[in-house]
Amino acid sequence: MNKIQFNEKLLTFLKDSPTPFHAVASLVSLLESEGFQRLDETEAWDVQANSRYVVTRNDASLIAFTTGETPFCETGIAMAGAHTDSPCLKVKPVPDMANSGGARLGVEVYGSPLLTTWFDRDLSLAGRVSTIRQGENRPRVEHTLIDFKRPLAIIPNLAIHMDREANKSRSVQNQTELPPLLALPESLPGDIREVLRKELADQGNAVESGSTLEFELSFYDNQAPTVTGYNREFITGARIDNLLSCFTLAHALLGAEGEMPCLIVLNDHEEVGSHTPAGASGNFLVQVLERLIPDAEKRAMASAKSLMVSSDNAHALHPAHPQKYDPSHSPHLNEGPVIKYNANQRYATNSATAAHFKEICRRAGVPVQSFVMRSDMPCGSTIGPLTAAITGIPTIDVGVPMLAMHSIRETAGCEDAFYLYRAMTEFFQGAV
Repeated sequence: MNKIQFNEKLLTFLKDSPTPFHAVASLVSLLESEGFQRLDETEAWDVQANSRYVVTRNDASLIAFTTGETPFCETGIAMAGAHTDSPCLKVKPVPDMANSGGARLGVEVYGSPLLTTWFDRDLSLAGRVSTIRQGENRPRVEHTLIDFKRPLAIIPNLAIHMDREANKSRSVQNQTELPPLLALPESLPGDIREVLRKELADQGNAVESGSTLEFELSFYDNQAPTVTGYNREFITGARIDNLLSCFTLAHALLGAEGEMPCLIVLNDHEEVGSHTPAGASGNFLVQVLERLIPDAEKRAMASAKSLMVSSDNAHALHPAHPQKYDPSHSPHLNEGPVIKYNANQRYATNSATAAHFKEICRRAGVPVQSFVMRSDMPCGSTIGPLTAAITGIPTIDVGVPMLAMHSIRETAGCEDAFYLYRAMTEFFQGAV
């Protein structure tokens, strides 16, 4: 797969993945089409040598792995991780708000989005709907993904004539300003649940009126991601942080043909701290490793011989704000993946894991950069330190450089995702 093909598939994936549920469903479909067998956490596993498997948790986190001929404790596992969630506006359980100006939906802020970028955008709505179906022995919960796929709502700004200071200082009142405008007053077919029932029926998934229906819905930017720039050197779109990494790791895993077992873990809830069953602080990865290597001593041996690459986007040098960066650690777009360092262990990189990754990039012919936050500014964190602490596996934090992280539309370089893909493909060939 060349760079153009890779980026075209990346743009399609970003467009088709408005929520973690949709991203995981898309990746499972891809992996299964390439011979990965689906595992179920509620059932016993019979994992065979030289095979491929995928398992999900809560429809929003995914672990996929390959097995070789040799026991894990002798080889270790080439592992990589990313997260499926992105900052957004999530619909409240009872969201309906009506007044003389129109029908709006109440929302909660998920993660840390740049809120001002959500105003005056064409917003759509997607997520998971859960219903109760009567089974043979007892009722069961069924899940259905929903995506309106069209401009559905907007968060209109207040006119400059009524806020003369808007261009000097702007703060957002989450409770009153953020609920998106969905329709004119009294023009909806009912409350949000009736709207969902109608949409599901239109999609061929009818739900009986009056039956139990719950949902996890998020608003998203309806504008498709695209390639932009005078020389078509940028990718712009929503959820580049961190679906770009999820897509890249999955496609690199598809090329794993070496003797060394390989694994990717894509966790939900990183943007809100990861402290959930599906998050990196949960036991999803730990339980999968316990199933793969039941003996505790052999599992410890395998962990010590493994390497985890935590892939989460990095901050590229912003041309309007160079003063915000350490002059010696200012990554540039289209100059390769970034190794992220932090003395206080907000990133898991150490000299040993950094040396491993630089050697992988050298073998792949990929340039590599370094990032350290200014010493007078705090940095964010990733799933890397959490995963390393829980599993004991040596870990490095890397990522593709980008601009406008957590904006409703982010910007990355067209070269960098493909650079990361080449490096991770080399890694999964056994270059630990």
